[in-house]
Amino acid sequence: MTEFLTRLVHGRSQNDNNTGAVNVPIYTSSTYAYETASSKVKYDYSRSGNPTRNYLEEQVADLENGTRGFAFSSGVAAIHAVLAIFRPGDHIIISRQIYGGTFRLIHEYFERWGIETTPVDMRNPSEIEAAVRDNTKAVYFETFSNPLLEVTSVRDVSGVASKHGLLTIVDNTFLTPYLQQPLDLGADIVIHSATKYLSGHSDVIAGVVAVRNEELAERIYFNQNALGGVLSPEDSNLVRRGIQTLGVRMDRHLENAEAVVHFLVESPFVKKVFYPGLEDDPGHEVAGRECRGFGGIVSFEVDDSVDPEKFVNGLELIQLAVSLGAVESLIELPSKMTHAELSEEEQKKAGITPGLVRLSVGIEDAEDIVADLKQALEAASENQGR
Repeated sequence: MTEFLTRLVHGRSQNDNNTGAVNVPIYTSSTYAYETASSKVKYDYSRSGNPTRNYLEEQVADLENGTRGFAFSSGVAAIHAVLAIFRPGDHIIISRQIYGGTFRLIHEYFERWGIETTPVDMRNPSEIEAAVRDNTKAVYFETFSNPLLEVTSVRDVSGVASKHGLLTIVDNTFLTPYLQQPLDLGADIVIHSATKYLSGHSDVIAGVVAVRNEELAERIYFNQNALGGVLSPEDSNLVRRGIQTLGVRMDRHLENAEAVVHFLVESPFVKKVFYPGLEDDPGHEVAGRECRGFGGIVSFEVDDSVDPEKFVNGLELIQLAVSLGAVESLIELPSKMTHAELSEEEQKKAGITPGLVRLSVGIEDAEDIVADLKQALEAASENQGR
């Protein structure tokens, strides 16, 4: 088996053309001709399968050491297809800290169709055990929670799930297969919003899934084909291209995040920093054991003397925008942006305060990122002289 960085660049050969093209072509055809009416064909209609998308799906499976991969029109479409393998009356144990879009999908859609859920702190195996029912089918969580970066052990959760015959479903968007491969740690299904680090350039919306075994693959494929939320050939190509540089981009994200964290920890305008790379972070030990790095997302609470809106509005280099994992640095206020759909009480329960900031550290010069944070924090503080 070739090494990981080589697999990022080359993927699996499709042997599909005679031109010598080094990249898989973009097949924009919606339909494919049969040689005869009784021919057994690999492709017949692009919702069911497309050569460009197939390349990406095989590459995702390979990078995650899975059986098969699937590409969707968004991360939420990927989550939808995964959760749609369950039936009315099934019960899923979910993390109490999940992405707002996932929260909406579960509570405003799947619960209407009879899927039951119980939120727990996935970092505590005893809570998972206590939530298991006769109708429980799976556990669902994010390895690094959004936005507080609480770290959950994939190995511990999958151990509990396996004991009870449950599926372990992991959203690993924040880490990517470059930093962690959950299937190797016992998970059954891994999901990524490929909009983020996998594509890496804020120019495509996409989701991908990789599964451990063929039985799960068939169930996911049925939903992909039946629901139809597939990734277009053009967008499949953009994600493919992004994956080629994932390694070098992630190395810079990690390097810059370390510099940003060092600045924030020392800043008098910052109350608290959430980052698993800090030795005193509650998730540091687990992340160090199960990951090959601590990621490029940094969350922090500004000091009470700092107006959080004035701070983010005053940034000049870092862009005020939702999403993450792109080459450019992006910042947001979860309470007003990504998690605004949660009630004030739900935000408080989730640990999301008005002063909480989530920063996706880009690949610019670290000095410029830090300088921008510094000037905006000082300008937004009541105590600029400190």
